[in-house]
Amino acid sequence: NPIRLTFIRDSLCGHFDRNARSVKPIKGLKVLDIGCGGGLLCEPLSRLGATVTGIEAAAESIAIAKSHAREMGLNITYRTGVPEDLVTKGETFDALINMEVIEHVADVDGFLDACCALVRPGGIMLLSTLNRTWQSLALGKIAAEYILGWVPPGTHDWRHFVKPSEMARGLRRNDMDMTALRGMSYAPLVGEWQLSNDIDINYLAMAVKS
Repeated sequence: NPIRLTFIRDSLCGHFDRNARSVKPIKGLKVLDIGCGGGLLCEPLSRLGATVTGIEAAAESIAIAKSHAREMGLNITYRTGVPEDLVTKGETFDALINMEVIEHVADVDGFLDACCALVRPGGIMLLSTLNRTWQSLALGKIAAEYILGWVPPGTHDWRHFVKPSEMARGLRRNDMDMTALRGMSYAPLVGEWQLSNDIDINYLAMAVKS
């Protein structure tokens, strides 16, 4: 999450012409976190000044997120549901955060359509997912689940991983253009993830709505 959050903050500040070094650099921006889980990204985004909404299909995760936000004194709106629920209400946001979700959905095109509909004209979507390559099969699936134990076995289906070209095509269909693409690589010697130009396994992307 730290490397994702850095990418999110810098992308938001760059696109909306904000000073990343200020105390609340994204103050006033309306941000939606899809698949927010327990609020691991929602909370720091709220502290950076954004008006944050988190949506998650699992009611238990939303209950945990709400409880922790209260303990931290953070004003975050959490909802149980899916993106289509907000589309039917006509809601839009300055920025949509879509981290490590799309590889778990059955209908990628339908999911992307709903997400893009929630981004206002001139707004952005920031996403991360796994590329569908032999490297991601070996390291992102087999090693991560069965050797290193980073995630429980069966968490991912390699066939649902999305290539950047497929992502870009789905975004263009919804008047969104991919303007940034970065890789995420694990550096074992220092034990941390870093931004890189290697997109063979994990990648982060930014897309702008025209």
